[in-house]
Amino acid sequence: MDCKLNPDDVRIFSGRSHPELAASIAFHLAIPLESTHFSRFSNDNLYIQLGASVRSRSVYIVQSLIPPVSEHLLELLMMLDIARGAGAREIHAIIPYFSYARSDKKNAPRISITARLIADLLETAGATHVMTVTLHSPQVHGFFRIPTDPLTARGIFVNHLHELQQTEKFDGSNTIVVAPDYGRAGSAARLAHHFNLSSISAEKTRISDTAVQIGDLITKQVAGFERAIIYDDEIATGGSVITLSKFLVNSGIKDIYTVCTHGLFFNDALSQLQSIPQISHIIATDTVPIPIEKRPKILTVLSVAPLIADAIFRNYTRQSIGPLFDFGDED
Repeated sequence: MDCKLNPDDVRIFSGRSHPELAASIAFHLAIPLESTHFSRFSNDNLYIQLGASVRSRSVYIVQSLIPPVSEHLLELLMMLDIARGAGAREIHAIIPYFSYARSDKKNAPRISITARLIADLLETAGATHVMTVTLHSPQVHGFFRIPTDPLTARGIFVNHLHELQQTEKFDGSNTIVVAPDYGRAGSAARLAHHFNLSSISAEKTRISDTAVQIGDLITKQVAGFERAIIYDDEIATGGSVITLSKFLVNSGIKDIYTVCTHGLFFNDALSQLQSIPQISHIIATDTVPIPIEKRPKILTVLSVAPLIADAIFRNYTRQSIGPLFDFGDED
């Protein structure tokens, strides 16, 4: 799709969390990534100035909520407020990775449902529209009172897996798609559908932020298969995927593709995954920056810039973006 926009009517800016992705989105839209100036006062207060006029224009601000999350969130809120105060016609918060989507319910006394709080803050700061990629909990979509578009990277993974299929010859007789928990079962089924594969979900019990327990029912479900494609929304410490991978190996799986949208890979997650010889592919997107020097050979990083640029173009030109939604049937 030709995603060219009017560079005089559209402004795109980036916070400091992922300027490379913002630049790539701007490139696909054939508009410049405008400059943003960041500094601090002597009392540590943050100072931000947008480097181009936004008056009566459609403004897109790109910021992933990665560590330091609070710093990057404050940057985003300030940039939204600046655009509103400067008379922008529309203000779009483009948040490729919305980290607070994991804080979606009150499961202990006296805690915040922070995803809802952040949704309210984004609206208060001036956002008229939010765009993100694969929310950890789909119900978080309902916390927003402004139009919000959760996109899917599934089509990107399907295209890449089709390329791998040409050389590695996987099909329904030897390969199964595995969701690490029931919450990802629908996504796994939609991915499996593209390859006429079966899909199953592990029975996961979370013990702590880094430790999980996998039910043994999955042993029978993967019997007879040689390859598993683990499909998850994000890998942070890797606890879930590592535990599941070891369980699958003990159940007879000889080859594992690990696929996730948000590759956070905190601490030694990548080295632990790489230490499992049956994991031949780790596939993630660039919603979160992964430095080149930290990427092992088995890691492939696919860009979401064309997806987000397409969604921005469709939004700007008043076209439907339904086929790009995370819960849609198409990719």
